[in-house]
Amino acid sequence: MDKSKRPFIKSKRSFRRRLPPIQPGDQIDYRNISLISRFISEQGKILSRRVNRLTLKQQRLITLAIKQARILSLLPFLNNAKEFKRNESTTRTSSFRTKKK
Repeated sequence: MDKSKRPFIKSKRSFRRRLPPIQPGDQIDYRNISLISRFISEQGKILSRRVNRLTLKQQRLITLAIKQARILSLLPFLNNAKEFKRNESTTRTSSFRTKKK
């Protein structure tokens, strides 16, 4: 068979194996900030299970731990620095307000 007539078969999966993100000794807890912060995006969103490569049970535990850490203010809800910046041009003064009679 000629090389030009053979169909090109491309595998969908790579053969490089990555280590699992959670080791068997790691404890999933809201106090373990170094572990939890790996599963949060730059904007502060919880990454999906496919991106994290976690099992369903691990993803549920990570989600609960992140939410508990946010409530206890160990992690920020938003991780965007632009949200917290205040411009001087947006500040209001009371002198511009007038009362209607």
